[in-house]
Amino acid sequence: MRFHQAESAFFVFIFVILAAGLVMLHAYDYLHTAAGEDQGFFTPDNVEHLTKLVLATGVLLATALFFGMFFIYPLIRRQAKEEGKLRAMTETLSARSETMEQAALTDSLTGMQNRRYFDDALKEYIEEFRRIGKPVGLMILDLDHFKQVNDTHGHDVGDQVLKAVANCLKDMTRYHDVVARLGGEEFAVVTPNMDADLLAKFAERIRKAIANMSVLSGNVRLKITTSVGLAVWDSAETAEDFYRRADRQLYEAKRQGRNRVCA
Repeated sequence: MRFHQAESAFFVFIFVILAAGLVMLHAYDYLHTAAGEDQGFFTPDNVEHLTKLVLATGVLLATALFFGMFFIYPLIRRQAKEEGKLRAMTETLSARSETMEQAALTDSLTGMQNRRYFDDALKEYIEEFRRIGKPVGLMILDLDHFKQVNDTHGHDVGDQVLKAVANCLKDMTRYHDVVARLGGEEFAVVTPNMDADLLAKFAERIRKAIANMSVLSGNVRLKITTSVGLAVWDSAETAEDFYRRADRQLYEAKRQGRNRVCA
């Protein structure tokens, strides 16, 4: 097993302290033994031996002090700084990871949730509401003739329209509804604990609110409409089948002339 540099330094430090302690113990034992003899204690040999023991103890303690101050302490300080840097780096990476994860689930243009978030949330809602036996509603919205807006007024104006619709949806939905931009001019709203009748009324209010909006482009005031497809989960279908059923209703709304809700 290989020891870390600081661990090796600590063992050396302890060894030197122990050596100094053994020398001091030997000096005590020598004093005790010599004092018990009949001859005078302070003979030249005794004094010389004790002097050597005291000198050895002092050298060992000075070595331990020097080693601790100029080797162990700098190691501890360096490792503390490195640990602080690693902690700061970990916190930065963690915050960056959360930011990246949030960005991966957010539509950059509108600030709404994106398709990835919507897919995961729809599956989670279905699993939870299957357990408690409550309805889950879904509406798919597609802006009517949006390509003409881009072609006539440019993509900047088209982006303004998308942001305006996104804000309208955020304002009109509940805090526990999932509101997402699926891509392009298509949006979705997951409405937990809402049956078919409530969902149809809710969707109609949203359709009217979007139709009553105005987006200014220079001197031109743009009016936007949307087609909406609805479905209420049948307690058996998968999230994909549930979405496809609502999407079929959206195309039916388009087929019937747009600016309407189909369920």
